[in-house]
Amino acid sequence: MLFKGTPFQLDSMILIKIVMTVVLVALMLLAFRNPKIVPRGLQNIAEIGLGFVREEICFEVLGKETGKKYFPLIATIFFTVLFLNFSEIIPGMNISSNARIGMPLLLAAIAYIAFNYIGIKKYGFWNYVRHSAVVPNVPAAMHVLLIPIEVISTFVLRPFTLTVRLMANMLAGHVMLVLFFAATQFFLFEGAAWMKVLSPFSLIAGLGFTLFEVLVIFLQAYVFALLTAVYVGLAQHADAH
Repeated sequence: MLFKGTPFQLDSMILIKIVMTVVLVALMLLAFRNPKIVPRGLQNIAEIGLGFVREEICFEVLGKETGKKYFPLIATIFFTVLFLNFSEIIPGMNISSNARIGMPLLLAAIAYIAFNYIGIKKYGFWNYVRHSAVVPNVPAAMHVLLIPIEVISTFVLRPFTLTVRLMANMLAGHVMLVLFFAATQFFLFEGAAWMKVLSPFSLIAGLGFTLFEVLVIFLQAYVFALLTAVYVGLAQHADAH
């Protein structure tokens, strides 16, 4: 812990967050510091990543015109989640800062503010709320039930599910990795002699789960960015509810 006992106290999770953010910014600056028409090396990798977000998330969900408009928002969310997640499998860090609720909550708040702002800007506050909450072409009596459900779903559950899904997945992955590698250490150095034969199995399981977590890291970044794009699209077309 740095600056302990001062207003600038930084625990390990905040330090990990800072390091991974600096790495992300540095890699992007290096990739595009001298861009070439035919990309190579780091620029090529960065363009593949950005192209994936643009084509497979923004254009796929929002269409080409709208996708271009909101590409910076979606790409920023995708790469922030991705890089903060990667610290989970880096030795010496071993945890994603997304495994604590603060960062997922912040990212969900950014998405929440963005898609609501987009809807309010287009329709006005009350029209946006009305379009989002009132289901057309249903019996009047059903509105008593449906309006509260739609309000909770749109304005409460969306940021909540974005936050909890990311945090829970990264926390669960961290716990599983800790269990596998802690078991390996225990079997080798602290357990009974016969337990040493179990250490290769727990080590292999830990390495296998690490590879699985690489998939989860990408998947969580993709899902968070995809849902943000979906919510932006719904806000833009709230009158088609």
